[in-house]
Amino acid sequence: MSIERLESEKEGISFYKLCASGNDFIVILNFSGEISPEEGRELAKKLCRPKFSVSADGLILLEKSSNPQAKFAWRFFNSDGSEAEMCGNGARCVARLVTELGLFESPFYFETKAGLIYAEVKGKRVKVALTSPKDLKLNLVLRTDYDWFLAHFVNTGVPHTVIFWEDIENAPVTKIGPKIRYHEAFSPAGTNVNFINIVEKDGQKIIQIRTYERGVEGETLACGTGSAASAYIAYKLGLVNSPVNVLTRGGELLTIYIEENENKIYLEGDTLLVFKGTIFEDALK
Repeated sequence: MSIERLESEKEGISFYKLCASGNDFIVILNFSGEISPEEGRELAKKLCRPKFSVSADGLILLEKSSNPQAKFAWRFFNSDGSEAEMCGNGARCVARLVTELGLFESPFYFETKAGLIYAEVKGKRVKVALTSPKDLKLNLVLRTDYDWFLAHFVNTGVPHTVIFWEDIENAPVTKIGPKIRYHEAFSPAGTNVNFINIVEKDGQKIIQIRTYERGVEGETLACGTGSAASAYIAYKLGLVNSPVNVLTRGGELLTIYIEENENKIYLEGDTLLVFKGTIFEDALK
């Protein structure tokens, strides 16, 4: 299938729209392999546009896996067409979708560029095991033309930098985010940037988070791998205990489980299966 052929047809391919914690995704079943990675990148750039198309934070193609341990594989494209290794909230969404469609029974593994992901579906609530955290770096001093920052870094499937910011509501996410995202310390891959604050409510510690996402190139309402990275870093700094509650910008409370013995991080939260639709040619203009 080519973009040109899809544009020339009155009716195109079917898709599903799902949401988790304010992150929304377009999911297309591509088990036949009809959509190539190059076409996936172009579809993401066109379909994810707000106002003029379907609108989403990312596009996910579900495909056959070459790994016998995995039920299926995915390709994840950010809204700018770049391909990401992993997305925690996207992982929860696709796990819910394939279970609702009766394609696979929970629990199961699926394949991503970051590795195998374990998923467990309990109705709307989905728990996924992210790839083992790696490249942990605490107390990095970063210089930008805005200011100096004390930051922390870990890869939870994709690279994440965490900065503590007390006045989280007024954190200059879109001003500082790009400066850290493209900082030479994280070259060439770049990094996502999380601004967090730890508060106590009813005797429980909660991490408030705002995230500037690589690939989206702006603030999103939530980021699953970013929430996991922030919880992991706060845990490593001795500031919280597992499980960790993380309050996203979208208002959802995610639960992060840190299993030191397994070197694993589990992400759990609700998902929304929003609608199924068909792509018409105007969505690709």
